[in-house]
Amino acid sequence: MLTHIFTHYLDITYSATFSHDRNAYLSVYGWTSSPPVEYYILENYGDYNPGSAMTEVGTLTSDGSSYTIYTNTQTDQPSIEGTSTFQQYWSIRSITRSSATVTTANSFNAWTSLGLDLGTFNYQILSTKSYESSGSSTVTVCGGSSGSSGTMPKPSGSISS
Repeated sequence: MLTHIFTHYLDITYSATFSHDRNAYLSVYGWTSSPPVEYYILENYGDYNPGSAMTEVGTLTSDGSSYTIYTNTQTDQPSIEGTSTFQQYWSIRSITRSSATVTTANSFNAWTSLGLDLGTFNYQILSTKSYESSGSSTVTVCGGSSGSSGTMPKPSGSISS
């Protein structure tokens, strides 16, 4: 049962060239506060799937793709509220892609329906990140639409746990 339907969200359309040799992410990334939560909607990654070191809590079908949902606790790490212990929420796409439209509300609503507290939204970006790796990325945000005015349409995704 959803406890909150998100009325502030962004559908992000992007096209990317994403080349890496090991550990890299292409994702919608952001933070919420009160409580601090770091979140990823991971569209593409290198050889290492970060979900392998986390707790799987469910699945989501969104925008024609399957995602596995994970949680992870970061202890005494830097956050938007200073060094703290905080949760990470991840929706990791099963088959990676480099161009898409991401309906972020589908992940937010799936996380909430699984009992994951999101707090107040702070910021959100489309990002690439690499560590212990080399490569390059070029990302074009082609457009996006906001559902911040009025009531959000019913998400087109489905979840399971």
